Amino acid sequence: MNLAIFFEQVPDGDGTWWEMLASGLGWTLGAAFFAWIIAFTLGSIVGVVRTANKPWLVHLGNAYVELFRNIPLIVQFFVWYFVVPGLIPAVKLWVVTLDPTEHQFVTAIVCLGMFTSARISEQVRSGIQSLSAGQTNAGLAMGLTLPQVYRHVTLPMAYRIVIPPMTSEFLTIFKNSSTALTIGVLELTAQSRQISEYTFKTFEAFTAATLIYIVITMTVIFAMRALESRVAVPGYIAQGGGR
Repeated sequence: MNLAIFFEQVPDGDGTWWEMLASGLGWTLGAAFFAWIIAFTLGSIVGVVRTANKPWLVHLGNAYVELFRNIPLIVQFFVWYFVVPGLIPAVKLWVVTLDPTEHQFVTAIVCLGMFTSARISEQVRSGIQSLSAGQTNAGLAMGLTLPQVYRHVTLPMAYRIVIPPMTSEFLTIFKNSSTALTIGVLELTAQSRQISEYTFKTFEAFTAATLIYIVITMTVIFAMRALESRVAVPGYIAQGGGR
């Protein structure tokens, strides 16, 4: 394996191949980070809505989840990138103010965020419904309103319970970001592909990308394990997944 290839200049002389990989890593981390903010926020809201005592809200939340979970991610990328600007004039007017790179990046963030939010909402809903009704009733008996009960009692407990599956979703959003290459985002996988096509060093290019993904994954796993241990509630969470 010729690792020296990464220190060679790219054909246009604008940097080296390892700098291309670093650039792709930056786009990957940026897209995943901002998409996670959208996914966690929307997923939490929809998860709470799906546990409401109003049937129409539950149906609305369920429809949201089914919509985004049952359409392949790559199709959603194409819909957000090509179809939505054509259907919504306000979006089209905004998109034309962006350069192509910005348009692609924003689309990747929105698409990944919305897709993952449906999965996050399922985790949040499950966490809330795993709690006993006594906690909610106790909060209401203390004079808290229902929104206050969710904020101070239900959600803090639910988040602690669903940290393990939430970790999986956090990892998935990094891996799913590779699909953004289909709309032109030069993230890590796309940059590795370019290196392979220009240098014919396919093994080196994708081995480097694989190792970078592994480092990201292991970092997230260890960080989330430490967080899980720190916020664990006896009787609800235990190392190894026990109850």
